[in-house]
Amino acid sequence: MSTQMLTLIVFVIYFGAIITMATYFKHSRDRSDYLLGGRRLNSWLGALSAQTSDMSGWLLMGLPGAIYAFGVGRAWIAVGLIIGTAINWIFVAKRLRRYTIIANNSITLPEYFENRFRDRSHVLKFVSAVFFAIFFTVYAASGFVAGGTLLPQLFDINYHIAVIILASIVVLYTLIGGLRAISWTDSIQGMMMLCAVLFLPLIVISAMGGWSNVSANIPAGFFSMMSDGAGGTIAARSIISDMAWGLGYFGMPHILIKLMAIRSEREVSRSAVIALIWVVLALGSAVMVGLVGRSFIGDGLANRETVFIEMVERIFFEGGSVGLILLGSLFLCGMFAAIKSTADSQLLVGSSAIGDIYKLANRTASDSHLVWFSRFAVLLVALVAIWIALDAYDPALGGPNRNTGVMVLVAMAWAGFGSAFGPLVLCSIFWRRTNRVGAIAGVTIGGLTVIIWQYIPLIYGAEGLITLGVSTGIFSIVPGFFLSLIAVIVGSLVSHPPSPEVVADFETASLPMDD
Repeated sequence: MSTQMLTLIVFVIYFGAIITMATYFKHSRDRSDYLLGGRRLNSWLGALSAQTSDMSGWLLMGLPGAIYAFGVGRAWIAVGLIIGTAINWIFVAKRLRRYTIIANNSITLPEYFENRFRDRSHVLKFVSAVFFAIFFTVYAASGFVAGGTLLPQLFDINYHIAVIILASIVVLYTLIGGLRAISWTDSIQGMMMLCAVLFLPLIVISAMGGWSNVSANIPAGFFSMMSDGAGGTIAARSIISDMAWGLGYFGMPHILIKLMAIRSEREVSRSAVIALIWVVLALGSAVMVGLVGRSFIGDGLANRETVFIEMVERIFFEGGSVGLILLGSLFLCGMFAAIKSTADSQLLVGSSAIGDIYKLANRTASDSHLVWFSRFAVLLVALVAIWIALDAYDPALGGPNRNTGVMVLVAMAWAGFGSAFGPLVLCSIFWRRTNRVGAIAGVTIGGLTVIIWQYIPLIYGAEGLITLGVSTGIFSIVPGFFLSLIAVIVGSLVSHPPSPEVVADFETASLPMDD
């Protein structure tokens, strides 16, 4: 039996198991069940589903690819993410969960913002939902691009067919189950991801005869976090930009919604420990994949984001042993787990934003009607994300071009969410003076800053007009987050203070909840 056929059998079994699991755990009596799992996630489900929906194909493609190309000087991203994860779980999780319950049992972030500030004009909810829809569509597209990159390397299909196949599978089980089913599938896939990224570099190191042989083939500068990988010192703006990825956690709806869905504050504390152990192991191992891959493969990869795939193929597939091929296929399923476990949450939460807009136009819609509309919205978000992923194709490369690769799309969405919503989430749960005007200003300024910084050419460079991001070399979340924070503070201070009812809710949310 051929390598492709054996790999296909493993993939079919894997995809079938995920769809079966989604069907078994489906529980969507109403919109709260479909989008928030009825707030019944235990500590393991909450932690693993939050972290796997966080990392996506970026964990096995984007980060290892950056380390493969430039060395551990790009590991500052991992440091920032670990710090951001810790702060999010330790300081934000309990209070946000508590406040969303007090704020009329809000089940989406736009709904929480509206209820938290008692915004009867619905402007805040509408603005938030619009930015949700924009950035989630881009984020989902990054997962489809990752799938479109992986499948053609394994089977005789082209990039476009690969994108459609992956998107169809993700859409199917997202439509079936809602957040509870997604959390179960994500938890299983989270362990698959961790095993894949943890054990592959260890296996390759063993195959190469030990770490001394591996390190001998890696450029010396690749081992220093202060090196740019090309013999120079990494610029301070690069360290700041990479560390700033950690700011994104405070505004990531597909992560925050998992925190909101955990069934008790005691479970949140346990989840925090599980999540931190998982993220340290996963990110540390992803860095090792990039380093070991540079030694094992050399610097000849046309697409550096395929370093994990290349290592699996060379270690497990080239010998032709059935056992090794099956094991290698499981490792590649771990990569698909990374891709799918984020794309499903993005589609679900992205569809909730469209549902929030729809609710404003049809306020008499029943809860069951809104559940079905949310399913329709999943399809809508998926179709636009598929279009973005297909448009990223470069015939010369046979895959996505460098301007639309996994890392680029993830960075756009990550910065967008972190800037538009992160400062407001923090201010809403920790600063009683925050009000509706500041909230609207913060979301608007943060979201627009990222779009302008990354996509609108405003500065003349050697090759004509370039963006502020290209001109400064600073990741857009840095100006976006802090301009948004300033907008929230200034907008709140120059307008009327919050009402006594809003202040009373804040005081209540400051106290531990007896679950």
